[in-house]
Amino acid sequence: MTINQSGWRPESGAGLPLDTALPATATGNRGLMLEEPLIFEIGSADRSGVDIEAAPAIASRLGGLERSEAIGLPGLSEQETVRHYTRLSRQNYAIDLGLFPLGSCTMKHNPRLNEKVARLPGFADIHPLQPVATVQGALAVIHELGEWLKALTGMAAVAMSPKAGAHGELCGLLSIRAALEARGDARRVILVPESAHGTNPATAAFCGYAVEDIPATPDGRVDVAALTARLGPDVAAVMITNPNTCGLFERDLKTIADAVHAAGAFVYCDGANFNAIVGRVRPGDLGVDAMHINLHKTFSTPHGGGGPGSGPVVLSEALAPFAPLPFVEKRADGSFLLVEEETAGEHHGQSFGRMVAFHGQMGMFTRALAYILSHGADGLRQVADDAVLNANYVLRSLDDLLDAPFGASGPCMHEALFSDADHGRGGLAEGFTTLDIAKGLIDEGYHPMTVYFPLVVHGAMLVEPTETESKAALDQFIMALRSVAERAKAGDPLLKGAPWHAPRRRLDETLAARKPVLTWEKPAAAQ
Repeated sequence: MTINQSGWRPESGAGLPLDTALPATATGNRGLMLEEPLIFEIGSADRSGVDIEAAPAIASRLGGLERSEAIGLPGLSEQETVRHYTRLSRQNYAIDLGLFPLGSCTMKHNPRLNEKVARLPGFADIHPLQPVATVQGALAVIHELGEWLKALTGMAAVAMSPKAGAHGELCGLLSIRAALEARGDARRVILVPESAHGTNPATAAFCGYAVEDIPATPDGRVDVAALTARLGPDVAAVMITNPNTCGLFERDLKTIADAVHAAGAFVYCDGANFNAIVGRVRPGDLGVDAMHINLHKTFSTPHGGGGPGSGPVVLSEALAPFAPLPFVEKRADGSFLLVEEETAGEHHGQSFGRMVAFHGQMGMFTRALAYILSHGADGLRQVADDAVLNANYVLRSLDDLLDAPFGASGPCMHEALFSDADHGRGGLAEGFTTLDIAKGLIDEGYHPMTVYFPLVVHGAMLVEPTETESKAALDQFIMALRSVAERAKAGDPLLKGAPWHAPRRRLDETLAARKPVLTWEKPAAAQ
């Protein structure tokens, strides 16, 4: 009997995983995959790993709000603590373990050189309240990174302080609102295409604007006719993602921008997918007025839990006077000035104000600039080339098996989009879904791709291989995804229970989202 690489026996129909007949272990461990209980189950509140002297008796200053019961934190020895968190780290998927195929969220290798630079004295140990004269080198880094971002986007100004992508969106819209208010224009509507990122309408609503959707064409791009027909004196801006969430380049963006500007409005571009066009396309040349740049996606700074985010915003000449404070300005003598409210003067007096307490994320700036200088202009162009090449390789290696809803629209950009539709090739077996494919990938040793997003595609599977993956790594991932998809098409019942080999089995995700258990309670028998 033949057994494929997933451990599924095609001839048996209801075959078993290879390890089904193996005896269970008394510990729950499987070789080096160690079972790990919660830290509350390991430790005990009545002991501590260190000796702490009893606090002296003093009068409470909490006005009756002091704690009346023990806090219940677990006490562990140093060894127990180190082992616990080391074991947990072994259960976490990471880019240092394998390919991270999340679409719409670039997860690529972070060069260790960047990390070394971020830890250099003078960057890692400075304080935002130090005198400006003592941090000239840090201000030079912020300024030089900003100059690179302006050059790469063809924009007139940059705001470095926003902390993340959505924060950058807020910065851009606040700049637009300030520009409109300066000319006495009370526009209150923002148009958001269906192919834009989900944070775009949320940010617009947060700013107090009414949000209206613009439909997509059958090829996954903005319906230009519908957008231009809606433009009017009440429209403040259009928020467009390019490349869009379907992984496609909005080739009519210049036409859209010209129409929006003619109507007196502004163009905001979501730059989360800038790594697909960096060094190849300057958004400013396409008529963009504001765009945030996720440093962790394009310029390889830590992503998500890896560190604080950073979302600088580049601005057109029309919006440059309204940029937020503070920002770094280079003087004629080569020194750097941190422009604050008290030093803004007439030249920067139209700024909409301050978004954050200080100047941005120094660690992200040093990492991003190290990445840029390591690559140079030609290397950054290759980043875009390789990101697009890898995504199209994935798309064309799987579109004979999985439906690619926009595969006929030409090459994709940085991510390949699939659906669970049939389209004459034999869809998934009855009762099988995109979720089953995602869970099956976990057994193959991969974090699943983004699923059920974008919402315009039924059963969406969005794969972004990034530019840092080799052909060998892509071939292995493609083989694994093909294997799981073939099982879903053949109706392998074991796939409905996947993952089988992960530290935890499949959750009831709906129940977990609606009724999450956020606190641990000691079992009744142990109380």
